[in-house]
Amino acid sequence: MDKKNIALSEAAGCVLIYSVAVLLHFAYPLSCGAALSIVFGAVNESVWEHTKIFAAPYIGWALIQLCWLRVHFRQYVVAKVIGLYLLAGMIIGSSYLMSLFSDHAVLWADIAASLIAVLTAQGLTYRLETDENRLKDYFYPALMLLGLYYLMFFSFTIFPPKTELFRDPVSGGFGIVEKIAEKER
Repeated sequence: MDKKNIALSEAAGCVLIYSVAVLLHFAYPLSCGAALSIVFGAVNESVWEHTKIFAAPYIGWALIQLCWLRVHFRQYVVAKVIGLYLLAGMIIGSSYLMSLFSDHAVLWADIAASLIAVLTAQGLTYRLETDENRLKDYFYPALMLLGLYYLMFFSFTIFPPKTELFRDPVSGGFGIVEKIAEKER
């Protein structure tokens, strides 16, 4: 395991993950509602959709890294799953924290918070990957948590619960099904 290559890879991942997430934020309107943009892009301005756009590039980059980095597979998987949950938690948490100070979204603060979330998740992942720890013992629970995350990812995209996390602050609606029904009226 070459710590320098892993560090460079995680740093490159910060740029790639953030850049792809920005593209995914605009994928739905730019693609006129293409199916893949619904699944991976943001269909509205809800906190959930802002969280969702970071998940695919994060896992995509993790799979690319796995192809060329020499890492301990089980430890790597556990580290990446922890990073994924941290990334999502930080984006959700920062959004609600900012809502305490402002009734409307502040673009520069949203950008800064999501960038900090990506940097923190990648940094923690690096630390967990390269430390001598017993993370590999948590491989199977990590796989279950990864499965749970993507079960939520795909089901909540189409049928979101009617909670604040999924509410679009612009339209007041929830998810793509309501958005499509709105267009048909």
